[in-house]
Amino acid sequence: MKNEPEKKKNLVCAIYTRKSTTEGLDQDFTTLDNQRESAVNYIKSQQHEGWTVSEEMYDDGGFTGANTDRPALQKLINDIKLKRINCVVVYKVDRLSRSLLDFSQLLQFFDEHGVAFVSITQQFNTNTSMGRLTLNILLSFAQFEREIISERTKDKMGAARKRGQWLGGKPPLGYKRDDKAKKLVIVPEEAELVRRIFDLYLTGHPSVEIAQILSRDGILSRPWTQKNGTARGNKRFGNTRVLFILKNHLYIGKLKYGGQIYLGQQPAIIDEDTFNKAQEMIKNNRVDRKNIKNTSCTGFLSYLLKCKSCGAVMTHTYSLKKGKYKYRYYVCTSAQKHGYSSCPNKSIPAQVIEDAVIDRLKMVLPEQAKNMPGCKTEVEAFLSPVWDTLLTIEKRRLLRRVIKEIDCDIKTLKLGFTFHDLPERIEFDAMIRRSGPGKRWRKDVAINREPRIRKALILAHHLKRLMKEGRIKHTTQASEWLRLSLSEIDHTLSLLLLSPVIQEDILTGNGTYFEQIPEYKIRLISAEPDWDKQLPMWQDAKLTFEDLALSDVSD
Repeated sequence: MKNEPEKKKNLVCAIYTRKSTTEGLDQDFTTLDNQRESAVNYIKSQQHEGWTVSEEMYDDGGFTGANTDRPALQKLINDIKLKRINCVVVYKVDRLSRSLLDFSQLLQFFDEHGVAFVSITQQFNTNTSMGRLTLNILLSFAQFEREIISERTKDKMGAARKRGQWLGGKPPLGYKRDDKAKKLVIVPEEAELVRRIFDLYLTGHPSVEIAQILSRDGILSRPWTQKNGTARGNKRFGNTRVLFILKNHLYIGKLKYGGQIYLGQQPAIIDEDTFNKAQEMIKNNRVDRKNIKNTSCTGFLSYLLKCKSCGAVMTHTYSLKKGKYKYRYYVCTSAQKHGYSSCPNKSIPAQVIEDAVIDRLKMVLPEQAKNMPGCKTEVEAFLSPVWDTLLTIEKRRLLRRVIKEIDCDIKTLKLGFTFHDLPERIEFDAMIRRSGPGKRWRKDVAINREPRIRKALILAHHLKRLMKEGRIKHTTQASEWLRLSLSEIDHTLSLLLLSPVIQEDILTGNGTYFEQIPEYKIRLISAEPDWDKQLPMWQDAKLTFEDLALSDVSD
């Protein structure tokens, strides 16, 4: 059988031309026409490779090659993103760009989108191995140039900071930038506020209380506008902002750079003695905490839950009691910043709010699913039994595809949902009240209440997954890890031989017979290879030991 000839890939080639000045562009035959004609002839010579000329014109007449702010070039980039172009052809490399940095970035962009680049007069073609070698050399020099520029900029800024110069950015409270003198000058009204904050702190008011005093007096942070026009500031003071002011060396006429303190060019607002007393108080008031990061304890409702009272985000956190009991909460960030007396929600036990959200969603989603066609897959996953087997991160991802925002109000016991595909917010009554003393849900207690056979089956599936992932190599390793004998490990893994119907009954059933069925009965059932024969054996065991459990209760 003869091999079929290999089909050549069809390359749609865009011809890019550029001229720095507008001189001569009104002539019948311009330099742009000359560049294009040469490129067309070169592409025709490659017709046997499947090259064709794009009908679109990409001509930049009167534009410099020092930057990429050129209309035809931007049009070319957009067409590449839309996958209309496979190859870019230029007369010379400098027609594309005269900047090595811009040139390397454009070539990297072409490579990411699978687009070849050809310079017809310099034999530069990224479709060939030599062209790719040349590309790598150019990119290496570009990277070197970027690093040199970065080092020079860093050294220049470091030298300026050591001389006490203010290098820009938003000036801190109490100062403004003098554009003529290029340094910070004092704003009298704001300077008085800074002195008041220091006085309050030195007279025994903690940072949270200072923030509350400023809020009661109607004092807000300075409003300012970013370069893109976004309004910032004009907000209540929080404890973090107050502490930033108390720790800022700018207020004593100095500045901190690279861990060192240098004399600044700005005038001082606070004397050094007052500043040093404040630093000593901050040091003494600091509470030493273990460095526990909550990134490994992200909650199911993280990035979704908001406080209805103040509109702030509620973050997921936890506390450890006696070093081993973990209690999870969702805490209002506004309460953290301005004091827990400022918000009625404060904190809500995580298990309480998560269970309430799931219960209410199971009520509303079956009815509203028809109005959310874009989230059909996610809704089906939530309502299916598969949902309980998913990891928290996967549950959160699916939930965020359906829900835009969840708000709660512990004062009115209301829970609100805002969906992506539904215009109106839906509100429910929900039991999200904090549990009283002694009524808090504890994971270890809940686990101990589960039937022994159910815990053993869950452990068997867990061991199976760890073995499949290669984290456990053999049963001896599992025995050492769990501190169980090899026979106990074998008995546990034998539960995986049970019929799926029996396993589902064990995992979801709530009969009293679970604690009555002895271990040897389960082993006899799992030893039967025929699942159809297992079922009557399981039913007999259930009936026998359920009657036994009921007789124990009656006695």
